[in-house]
Amino acid sequence: MTTKNLPLALEATTNSEKPLNRVKTLVMGLGNVIMGDEGVGVHVVRAVEKHTLPAGVECLDGGTGGFILLEPMQNADRVILIDAAADGNPIGTVTRTTPRFSNDYPVTLTAHDIGIKDLLDAFYIQGGGPEIVLYAITIDPHQSISMELSPGATVAADEAVARILAELQAATDAAD
Repeated sequence: MTTKNLPLALEATTNSEKPLNRVKTLVMGLGNVIMGDEGVGVHVVRAVEKHTLPAGVECLDGGTGGFILLEPMQNADRVILIDAAADGNPIGTVTRTTPRFSNDYPVTLTAHDIGIKDLLDAFYIQGGGPEIVLYAITIDPHQSISMELSPGATVAADEAVARILAELQAATDAAD
């Protein structure tokens, strides 16, 4: 794995042996890690990048990066986003969606500079074409400031990691 230097302390890792014919997949976690479970997307992407990933997969801790995240999204063929949601599902629910328009996404939290819907609106307006998948993890938005995930969010994060790794492997198997 190599590390890319991105502005605003965004950190990405990528497999250096990416074949030219491979689809580039960006796995990006969003959230504010000092807001407890609101940072679950970042915790998930950090856990995913600790695994051996298929060629062409890049992990990005998007944190609260806002519109600066458009460029890495536009440079990918496929984007997997992970974010916390206040979507009415039971706390700890992991939902995978692949809607085409930002208003099709579940309600996510907006403790970021901009919300995920704002980011996706800008992405689609600029002609964003890659497939986008969102793993939304339902959390309780009323929490104290903390750097740690709650026990329920930890279980959900582990589930999201397992599902994302399985999806990445299935896409690699289908391409071979």
